[in-house]
Amino acid sequence: MTATKTDWIQRAAAQRPSTGLYISGGFRDARNGETFPTVSPRDGSVVAQIAAAGEQDVDDAVQSAHRAFESGIWSRTDRRHRQQVLTRLSDLILANHEELALLESTDSGHPIGDALAVDVPSCARTFRWYAEALDKVYDDVAPTPRNALAIISREPLGVIGAVVPWNYPLIISAWKVAPALAAGNSVVLKPSEQTSLSALRLAELASEAGVPDGVFNVIPGLGHVAGAALGRHPLVDKITFTGSPEVGRYFQRYASESNGKQVALELGGKSPQLVLHDVGDITACASAVAWGIFYNAGQTCHGGSRLLVDERVHDELLEEVIKVGRSLALGDPLDPATQIGTIIDDRQLESILGYYDIAESEGISIASGGTRIRPAGLENGYYLEPTVLDRVNNAGRIGQEEIFGPVLAVSTFRGAAEGVRLANESRYGLAASVWTQDLTRAHTAARELRAGTVWVNTFDVADIITPFGGFKESGFGRDRSLHALDAYSALKTTWINLGDAPLDED
Repeated sequence: MTATKTDWIQRAAAQRPSTGLYISGGFRDARNGETFPTVSPRDGSVVAQIAAAGEQDVDDAVQSAHRAFESGIWSRTDRRHRQQVLTRLSDLILANHEELALLESTDSGHPIGDALAVDVPSCARTFRWYAEALDKVYDDVAPTPRNALAIISREPLGVIGAVVPWNYPLIISAWKVAPALAAGNSVVLKPSEQTSLSALRLAELASEAGVPDGVFNVIPGLGHVAGAALGRHPLVDKITFTGSPEVGRYFQRYASESNGKQVALELGGKSPQLVLHDVGDITACASAVAWGIFYNAGQTCHGGSRLLVDERVHDELLEEVIKVGRSLALGDPLDPATQIGTIIDDRQLESILGYYDIAESEGISIASGGTRIRPAGLENGYYLEPTVLDRVNNAGRIGQEEIFGPVLAVSTFRGAAEGVRLANESRYGLAASVWTQDLTRAHTAARELRAGTVWVNTFDVADIITPFGGFKESGFGRDRSLHALDAYSALKTTWINLGDAPLDED
């Protein structure tokens, strides 16, 4: 029987999530006993008090991961064994999908329908995909002279520190943890302090699947304490981080101040949807534009937050986009009918609302939305209408800064060349799209757009099979695809001198 809104509310009230640090295969309190609250954006209530990792706790987790790596219990095991364990983990994620979805929805404000249909299945698929890839990745043989043999092999790096954001906790954790474990590394995961619950449950399931103690550790905590300690730790061989450019630069600094560890960064975006005059299906385009920015209440790093539209189709397209935005069901994340959930917390909500003042100072009109919503019984939650800001100066703050909310900035141009120029006039380069019926124009624009992903006549179509990351200040390194396996591996060359003598006769 399909669960109703009442069912999910009752389940949320009854849940008792794990809240400790997960180190060496078990939960424990922080050494200093400190905790922090995790607050549900649904209604502003405290869901639980989470153990707050301090520097000593981070050291405990890293030392545990390092010992496990050096022991070879995971790093040197047959890849087929790792394949079996990660496949079991994928199965366990699906077997516990309702529990994980509820944790994700309660903690992050994702609609429960999305958590069930997208977040949890995507997490499971990621672990299964990397498990299945393990016996399909080959080492290489270099084209040496006849008297030598050079083998290029992949070995695990060591201890991976993964720091993930609050907008897609399970999905982004899986993007980093799955390939790192598949390659044979140990992992210390630092989830966002706003959304730690699903990561802690994931760690339990990993142990149940057979990941050895110490190989996968989860240390909730505050960024300036736990995140900084992880970034500086000399036994961490690589940091992979998704978040803001400002914090990303901290991790670059931490690496230089410690052991020069590798750093991979995905740092957000201001992604343009470039709509040319020959767009064709305005209705389809409008739906993709609206969903591209309003999905997850606009809290998506590659969200299509800039609509750059040829002035010849501006009015018609804008009318359709507004129509779609107003049709989306905004409300209680625990209601299966909800399509747009909450902003993550009060600080982020106030940050978004502050941009409306900036819009007014820049002479920008609010074409639609722009109001905080207080649903009955959920007045303390963080709900915000999908918002469309029209006639935005692409060079102004609204056109350039990552608002990270359900706010679409609309600017006009005339002609594809000007549109591409405006699209590229950004510090970011994570994603972009181009809408046109002209095949040559589509290829040319896609080639000229400076972004890690370019969609043509669609937006936000994604799969684990393709790499994800950006250009410019959107960072460097790639999550997803086989490229991520290489990112968590070290290439080793073994050069063998075969000599020049002929084979001896027996």
